[in-house]
Amino acid sequence: MAAEAKGVVAPPRRGLMRSGLVVGSMTMLSRMLGLVRDVVIAALLGAGQGADAFFVAFKIPNFMRRLFAEGAFNQAFVPVLSEYSTQKTKAEVRELLDAVAGSLTMVLALITALAMLLAPWITWLFAPGFSRDPAKLALTADMLRLTFPYLLLISLTAFSGSVLNTWNRFAVPAFTPVLLNLSLIGAALLLTPLMEQPAMALAWGVLIAGVAQLLFQVPFLSNLGLMPRPWPNFAHEGVRRVLKLMTPALFGVSVSQINLLLDTVLASFLTAGSVSWLYYSDRLVELPLGVFGVAIGTVILPALSKRHAEQSREHFSKMLDWALRAVLLLGLPAALALALLAEPLLISLFHYGAMTDNDIVMASMSLRAYALGLVAFMLIKVLAPGFFARHDTKTPVKVGIIAMVANMVFNLILIWPLAHAGLALATALSAFLNAGMLAWLLRRQGVLVFQPGWGRFAFQLGGGCVVMGGVLWWLAPEWHQWLAWDALHRGAWMAGLVVIGAAVYFTWLGFTGVRIRHFRLHG
Repeated sequence: MAAEAKGVVAPPRRGLMRSGLVVGSMTMLSRMLGLVRDVVIAALLGAGQGADAFFVAFKIPNFMRRLFAEGAFNQAFVPVLSEYSTQKTKAEVRELLDAVAGSLTMVLALITALAMLLAPWITWLFAPGFSRDPAKLALTADMLRLTFPYLLLISLTAFSGSVLNTWNRFAVPAFTPVLLNLSLIGAALLLTPLMEQPAMALAWGVLIAGVAQLLFQVPFLSNLGLMPRPWPNFAHEGVRRVLKLMTPALFGVSVSQINLLLDTVLASFLTAGSVSWLYYSDRLVELPLGVFGVAIGTVILPALSKRHAEQSREHFSKMLDWALRAVLLLGLPAALALALLAEPLLISLFHYGAMTDNDIVMASMSLRAYALGLVAFMLIKVLAPGFFARHDTKTPVKVGIIAMVANMVFNLILIWPLAHAGLALATALSAFLNAGMLAWLLRRQGVLVFQPGWGRFAFQLGGGCVVMGGVLWWLAPEWHQWLAWDALHRGAWMAGLVVIGAAVYFTWLGFTGVRIRHFRLHG
């Protein structure tokens, strides 16, 4: 029976490149505001005790958000919802949304209440090194009680975003994180003077942001006629399928986040400021990762899920190949630029107020290590959906466990000679192991079939990176000069280098035959 005859809510098909550009542009806005947020925080708090306490208090619920909401839940829910939207009636789709929303709310409300009650012990678990400073440990626990409800609020936001993404409404979920950055910037500027402990204002900012992000998406769900009426129903067939897929997915796509959290745990034992150095360097890597890697992964999961539901294996393989090329096209030059311009970037963004010269030197070491793994982080974002879209969450889990064990081994080996930078390097190496195994398994299963032209594409990318890197190395002033410049001078130089580097890279690509039409593919 045709979809229309069954009254199915059928999402429209749109070009993957167009959808990716929408998500990427919204994510770019969010990440740029995120950098503004971090500039404000760095100026107010630097890399001291208050900053370390806030970053841990925010990292715990944020980590669980990425693990549960954007990680396991999203990867389990979207394939099931895509199947319902393709093969079921509108009433059945609404029943699924009601049951999933209610069940998710009940579970996360209980977890949130328990976490707030056990905040001191959770803080000790995630940052055991803070136990050497009782005041720092207590401050972090107090902040955690304010930040942990963010998990419940942002998970419901992610639920709403998954529905909107399945119906190809990518712009709204991609824009939503902007509200978090605006909230934290406002809290830092307006609430900090009112607080006895300035860092506590940021914890309030996180809580306010969670409420704002959830409420923002409600009208858009209502306009689609998909606003759920939450009612827990763990016996619902769709809920049971989501839970079955979600359990192993907890480790699958979120391995890189688990590795970053392990870095924080170990960094809490190192010199004061180590947690903050890792945070600032990770934030710079998150910019291209979010704009390119996460954007492509976001649009490809619903598209792959629909192709799997339609049993369109050839189109499925072409989508994966397209995603790999798109990630490499943008990820390789981004990683190279981060490595070459580490100190100038950190100085331009963060060397104000309480941020010291030594903080810049230390953060640049971990930034280069994270930059090494940027392409691998991106590849995981597009390779894992190749399994999740086919309802295979067990394979990524097995790969993820291997990568986690490898990361801990690398951590123990590298932390002694390289301190916090060794932790970042260990995360990068384990990400390559993770991505490599995922690609190899997809190839062995016959799911990932490389399309013609990879040899020429490798030459085009490699040549573009060499030319761009040479130009940046030649033009960029020695990093000590940046310390003497004011913010305007730094910003002008950095903008110029970014524009010139991008122009050189894309000019080379155009000269060697890369065209926009080569990356057009319908979902």
